[in-house]
Amino acid sequence: MTAHRSISRAPRWTLMALVVALACCTMAKARAADDLYRAQTVLTGQGEANRMIGFAACLEDVLIKVSGALKLAGDPRLQPYKARASEFVKAYRYHDKMSGTPVRDEQGTRDRPYDLFVDFDDQKINGILSELGLKPWLSRPVLGVFVAMEQGARTYVVSSDARASDLQRDALLAAADKRGLRIILPDEAALARSSLTGPGLATRPSSALAQAVADQGAELVLIGHLRWDDADLGWATDWHFDWQGRPYRWQFRGVTFDEAFRRGIGGAAQILSGNGDPL
Repeated sequence: MTAHRSISRAPRWTLMALVVALACCTMAKARAADDLYRAQTVLTGQGEANRMIGFAACLEDVLIKVSGALKLAGDPRLQPYKARASEFVKAYRYHDKMSGTPVRDEQGTRDRPYDLFVDFDDQKINGILSELGLKPWLSRPVLGVFVAMEQGARTYVVSSDARASDLQRDALLAAADKRGLRIILPDEAALARSSLTGPGLATRPSSALAQAVADQGAELVLIGHLRWDDADLGWATDWHFDWQGRPYRWQFRGVTFDEAFRRGIGGAAQILSGNGDPL
């Protein structure tokens, strides 16, 4: 009886903590799933014509985000769906990018830039993907991302805390959010412990780099090298990724670093989601 009483009288706070933890876990998963079906774009004004253009752009982004199939970008099969993108929208909202700046006239109202946030109906998006021969990619690993930037004599690795790479860090995080992935960047202390520099990044195996971000939850490593090319007026980019015993490598040139990051992280998403090699 004593043992029975001790179990039945377990502190209520323990049970409550367990319930709260399970609820929080469920809510976190729900938020993550909802985020996959959300996209944003920038529009001028809040007129209906511009909003329809925004819905179409966001629809393409969400289809890529949910499936992991970067190859859908610009796919002509999307045009019929984009033409009626509003049918798949669950909710939308605007954010004034010039919030706090007075509107001086009617022209200023129409020309004012806004972020348009669009939430799509998950079942309808899944239905479109099914018609395209694709499926939702819901189980996603956390990526450790190492990127070396080389511009003239200056070479550095993008880190999570160095002010010198603020712009690149923000662009990498934005690219990951656009593709529905969580990424971990090494901090300066981890780079110092690993004696990791930009020029040495390409020679390090993924397993060695993984140690620098493993304690933050990174499960896989994506490696990028961007070199500025004066002739192309853009970045020549080389990405490396190891998955299921196979090395992947993809390259392109003449792009901004924002576009390079979108293609790099998008390429990793395409591999992981089972949608083929990077473009």
